[in-house]
Amino acid sequence: MAFGNAERKKKDSGRNGNSSAHVDREHVLTARIDDVYSLLSTSAFGLTSDRALELTELYGPNEVEKRKKRNAIVRFLVLFENPLVLILLVAGLIAGFLGDATDTIIIFIIVMVSTLLMFYLENEAQKAAETLRKRVSSTTNVLRDGDKKEVRFSEIVPGDIIRLSAGDMVPADSRVIGAKDFFVDQSAMTGESFPVEKKGGELKGEEVTGLTSWSNYMFMGTSVVSGTATAVVVATGAETEYGRIVSKTLEKRSETDFEKGLRQLGYLLMEVTFILVMFVFFILALLKHNVLTSLLFSVALAVGLTPELLPMILTLNLAKGGMSMAKKGVIVRHLPSIQNFGNMDVLCTDKTGTLTENKVSLHSTINGLGKADERVHKYAYLNSYYQTGLRSPLDNAILGHAMHEVKTFQKVDEIPFDFVRRRVSVVVDAGERLIITKGATEEVLKVCNRYDDQGQVMDLTKAATDSFAKQYVTLSAQGIRVLAVAYKKILVEKATYSVADERDMVFLGYVAFVDPVKVTAKASLKALRSAGVDVKVITGDNELVTKNVCESIGFEITRIITGNELVLMNDDALARIVEDANIFARITPGQKNRIIMALRNNGHVVGYIGDGINDAPSMRAADVSISVENAVDVAKETADIVLSRKSLGVLKDGVIEGRKTYGNTMKYVRMAISSNFGNMFSAAGGSIFLTFLPMLPTQVLLNNLMYDVSELSIPTDNVDKEYLSRPKRLDQHFIKEFMLYFGIMSSVFDFLTFFVLYFFLRANASLFQTGWFTESLCTQTFVIFVIRTRNVPFYKSRPSKTLTTVSLAIVAIALLLPFTPLGKAFDFVIPPPIFYMFLVIFTVVYLALVELMKTWFYKRHCETLDRCA
Repeated sequence: MAFGNAERKKKDSGRNGNSSAHVDREHVLTARIDDVYSLLSTSAFGLTSDRALELTELYGPNEVEKRKKRNAIVRFLVLFENPLVLILLVAGLIAGFLGDATDTIIIFIIVMVSTLLMFYLENEAQKAAETLRKRVSSTTNVLRDGDKKEVRFSEIVPGDIIRLSAGDMVPADSRVIGAKDFFVDQSAMTGESFPVEKKGGELKGEEVTGLTSWSNYMFMGTSVVSGTATAVVVATGAETEYGRIVSKTLEKRSETDFEKGLRQLGYLLMEVTFILVMFVFFILALLKHNVLTSLLFSVALAVGLTPELLPMILTLNLAKGGMSMAKKGVIVRHLPSIQNFGNMDVLCTDKTGTLTENKVSLHSTINGLGKADERVHKYAYLNSYYQTGLRSPLDNAILGHAMHEVKTFQKVDEIPFDFVRRRVSVVVDAGERLIITKGATEEVLKVCNRYDDQGQVMDLTKAATDSFAKQYVTLSAQGIRVLAVAYKKILVEKATYSVADERDMVFLGYVAFVDPVKVTAKASLKALRSAGVDVKVITGDNELVTKNVCESIGFEITRIITGNELVLMNDDALARIVEDANIFARITPGQKNRIIMALRNNGHVVGYIGDGINDAPSMRAADVSISVENAVDVAKETADIVLSRKSLGVLKDGVIEGRKTYGNTMKYVRMAISSNFGNMFSAAGGSIFLTFLPMLPTQVLLNNLMYDVSELSIPTDNVDKEYLSRPKRLDQHFIKEFMLYFGIMSSVFDFLTFFVLYFFLRANASLFQTGWFTESLCTQTFVIFVIRTRNVPFYKSRPSKTLTTVSLAIVAIALLLPFTPLGKAFDFVIPPPIFYMFLVIFTVVYLALVELMKTWFYKRHCETLDRCA
């Protein structure tokens, strides 16, 4: 199908989709590149900026979303899907039809105000989350107007010419124009275990058998392992292969443990609410009141008692926490991960860049016997200069140490680095052809059978090998990182070379590097330990260097495990080892995953910090994946949390902010379950023994609305330092016990209020309802100051000014309401002065008893602070 036809079809179907040009993939794979340009209305110089804007408007952003974004009107109407709200609206209409217009108006106003408030706050939370996501949006290089330009992934359109290198993520489905030693990890798409090479040129028809055979085509979301390439974008967004998979599954991101616990808790509370509310309805309908009045009261009671604010409070907390963390240099890409971030008790990290400065400098160049040899640096220089893969800090240190003349050498070919061989080779020619290899000592020695001692080549005997090993151990024990260098003269020349040519080589010597430890590392580790986070170092570096670095910063080493030892362990043995050991050296990416999963299976909340290509699988395996802003694209896209810089100090600040978010969320949970359960129990009991409703349906709704407004200030509250000192886990047993004890305490004072109003003040229906409305709102609003902390409120733990101000304002409104015209509309009457005396006494005594019960409850139910949610 021609691109022009696809464009016309797209225009005909509207511009709100997220698809790309509907081109024939087989045609793209088999056509000459000039024909592909024609098909996509582009050229080797890329698109113009104006044309790119037109295509962005036409096809939408290059994004794959699991669910389409709803417009504001739809999102507002969705809030009315709550069955309790729908029942209320229907009941209000019935009341109006039967002539009770006042109740209808009041019900509609309260429902509308509550819904508008929730819509506004959810919208603000979403905007805050979107702001955070934009902070870490990935970019790629494209040709626009003939010049190279860096643009966001979302701005890529069909026809763009993109340039990729090692560490990049492929931003869209693309046809390769030209490539050099270009390998891509597409295991997520095709299941292939190892990176595959991508080349330019067209395929033959019989070669197009499946995704794995598309050697000139790249898939969105895959990552570049090595080499460089230029490609033309064929499909974006939902029209990519990845987009098609996502559109079929529409899978949500898996719940965190915290979200799952809250959902189960909500179900429990709603089940209890439903049983008691149905009991109240049948008692009222059968024995005392008409069906409509009973229905209105029961539904209003259900709305007032269910924790309907929980999702919004959680969203507000997460959004506020995300913005606070951003100010600390911690950017949140996946908001629900904040809870796990705060609850993290094990952090797995690499050594380089976290414990060290990652400012590597060249220490020395020596042969295997420890003698200085300038040729070692020259050959290492040639290797680093001509290799086109991901250039490491070690390469930069080699190239920055001293200049060597390279113009006399012509590059012939390259055998790129991979994480299995752990070495890279280049083939150069300067009159004679050489293959020069640089990499991990043990991997380089595997392909050597001779060694070079200052120009004299000899067989690699056991004595020589032992001497090399001794020198390697000596350097490593001093914290010096070592790369080995080898070479071979090529007698039979050919056009291309492969891994098979890395054999019978001559071991030349070592390039030694130093990477100074961070001056802040010691303090950062101490801060994390004090916060209850156990740090485990998992590195591909050798155990001697790692041990030296860790000891120099005061890292208390409990046990060191190497990758070779890990190979021999089954999962049961590893589950025990990961608890004891805190350094894992010479570890492969696959072994990192085993370590992380063993820790998770042992019940830990595990964070992993990484910034390289090989870190992505481990980041996916962890509860919380952490990266840095200057990491490779694939690492940033995998991460839940992105740090402004790779520092454990920044990480500690982020953990504390995560715990503040969790702590304020749990304040609402404790408030909701205790207050709601108590009010529900009181209403059920009162409706049975009284000859009238303890509170009118509209009064129940108003009470609920005002109480909700007071609780919306909880995300602004301060959190006690003691609470922040340890990670927490959501304990269902603790929450259920809290609901039972404090809910019953609340209900006891409600019944005392009933007794005073009914028997002492001889209250009629209106006075009784006014009295309970006022007492209920005062006690359940003020009790937050007691429940919010384990300490003595105000004296040892001060609430935020916002929480205090809002709470006082709500109580003041409740006290003044009966004196206003609005109060008359809700059938409130002015209580006698003696009622306020009882109200003050009951409120003070209630808060004092809750404080005493709190002290007893925490002492009885919390053996350690960790168990207290």
